[in-house]
Amino acid sequence: MQFSVENVGKLERKLTVRFPAERFESQVSARIAEMGRTVRLKGFRPGKVPAAVIQQRFGAQVRGEVLSDLIGSTLREAFEKENLRPVANPAIDTTGKPENGEIAYTATFEVMPEFPEIDVAALEITRTAAEVTEADIEKMIETLRQQRRRFDEVDRASAEGDFVMFEYSAVAGDYRFPAEGVERAGSVLGSGTLFKALDEALSGRKAGDEYAADIDFPADFRNENLAGKTAKVSFKIVKVQEPHLPAVDANFAKLFGIADGDLDSFRKEVRANLERELKATLMARLKAEVAEKLANAYENLDVPNLMVQAEARNLAAGSVPRGQQPPPQLVEAALPMARKRVIAGLLMGEIARKQELKLDRTRVAEQLAAIASTYEEPEKVVELYNSDPQLMSGLQNRVMEDQVAEWVAEHARTTVQNLGFDEVMRPVGA
Repeated sequence: MQFSVENVGKLERKLTVRFPAERFESQVSARIAEMGRTVRLKGFRPGKVPAAVIQQRFGAQVRGEVLSDLIGSTLREAFEKENLRPVANPAIDTTGKPENGEIAYTATFEVMPEFPEIDVAALEITRTAAEVTEADIEKMIETLRQQRRRFDEVDRASAEGDFVMFEYSAVAGDYRFPAEGVERAGSVLGSGTLFKALDEALSGRKAGDEYAADIDFPADFRNENLAGKTAKVSFKIVKVQEPHLPAVDANFAKLFGIADGDLDSFRKEVRANLERELKATLMARLKAEVAEKLANAYENLDVPNLMVQAEARNLAAGSVPRGQQPPPQLVEAALPMARKRVIAGLLMGEIARKQELKLDRTRVAEQLAAIASTYEEPEKVVELYNSDPQLMSGLQNRVMEDQVAEWVAEHARTTVQNLGFDEVMRPVGA
């Protein structure tokens, strides 16, 4: 076998491979002979099908399979000899026909970049720390009570916390909403569902009240004809309902899977859930911090365009309905962020390789158990992961990323930032 490698870009390579046509023909003949012993064809006894018949019926298929196998084996051999690390399967170009006693093909592909010495000690990392307190547990229990509150109709003026159902129409200049009749809506006062001026207009009113008020609509209001304008709004209160929260007792605990209703067990379960969420969020923050600092420190690293394009499509896909292809302009806009993510991912992978970090199987099992615990039948989730190589590979990759992030934090100039549970769990930008 002969081969040559040509650089056709920073990371793009063109590999030309030639191998003897005799090698190809001998493997074709051997495979046809083997089929003659095993194939079953009507009109022939098993093992007695003539080679000419096999050649006529299956020749094209066999030649294609043998050529594919030879390309695969010679590619692996060439990659190993030239120390090439392709990022994806190459594009193959060949006629598959012998010329001057040889069969040739070209393989075009991108390779992994040459990594610089990664100076982790120069990175400044901020690692967030937090813990679940008794106050956090009380707050979560109160949230659970709010989620299961009931509303009973009352004959009094509405106040914060009450549910108010109302009918309304709004007029701003020549615009009326709705064009005819009224709209019906409902909201819990003070919940933030409505903007403040509307909440205030509905407060202190009883069922049956009809009145009008001038309302200043916010600039970001969903109806652009009312946004940023003052409108005359006519109201009719349909009903007022006051909330009733369930008591934190055995019956309440049973709603959350505590069969015997023991409140201590219930609180322990609440704590365990909060600690699991906190642990996952703290790790996500650390990984994001490490990824950003690595990407910024090595922003000029050459990275495979194929990987950047794939990551940009993934990012853009999050902005369109599931199943739809993102438009080219969205993919283009995502390229800078995609490049940073690819740089970070490649560097974290290189750190794992250089430091010979081994996958922690115990952590994989723990994380799988944590994922499964959020489902009604956790054992089926564990079984699904164990039977699906793709799912398990994704989980293992996430665990290895966790390990790399922790290793970087241990060897970088790391500052610990202590925050409260709510601060950690608050969405970015909230």
